[in-house]
Amino acid sequence: MKVLRKIIEIDEEKCDGCGQCVIACAEGAIAIVDGKAKLVSESYCDGLGACIGECPQNAITIVEREAEDFDPEAVEKHLEELKTREATCPSVSARFSESRDQLLRNWPVKLKLVPSKAPFLRNANLLIAADCSPAASPRIYESFMPDRVVLIGCPKFDNLQEYLEKLSGIFLNSDIKGVTVLRMQVPCCSGLTGLVRKALEVTSRDIKAEEVVISPDGQIIQRKPIEVAKAAKTVAR
Repeated sequence: MKVLRKIIEIDEEKCDGCGQCVIACAEGAIAIVDGKAKLVSESYCDGLGACIGECPQNAITIVEREAEDFDPEAVEKHLEELKTREATCPSVSARFSESRDQLLRNWPVKLKLVPSKAPFLRNANLLIAADCSPAASPRIYESFMPDRVVLIGCPKFDNLQEYLEKLSGIFLNSDIKGVTVLRMQVPCCSGLTGLVRKALEVTSRDIKAEEVVISPDGQIIQRKPIEVAKAAKTVAR
């Protein structure tokens, strides 16, 4: 039933698809669809606007209009569904190679396909890379691969809430030693760093993490630690 209430509104003309709002929304009400932030369901939005302050483009506002009432039970079910979408590719199994001559040591590599309890994640150093980074600079990409488990993804076109749940599960269950985020110098790619930061915050894991930024012409333009605030909450195992 529709009621007159406050709800967010997203200006798609301003939105650059960075995904910071997706990370900030605890209800999972926002998703990146075709490179733009969209409200998944009116009933998932509480209208409080926690996402507004995270938007670097000021593309989100709160308006008052007729909308489906906020449904906490639907939100809980929605978040549970996101958590259970943690399946590896049906045609392959998780594999790990000890070969010193092989740069890529694990399979699968897509973050959305890697189970959060995959054996190769235990006590691993992670390289979490934007999936376009190898094309920008194969040399730099390969220089970070040795002795690291590689996970790749796109914060603009993939489901960021799924990514957050997956990373949180990995950090909780796998005793990760360190994390390196390798991303491009484009606004949408900053969401990858934000996801790692958020996952570390909500899991309260003390894991050394750094961000490496590559320019489109293949140069490292920034390398710095990822600062993590103390968590206000934790996620269930």
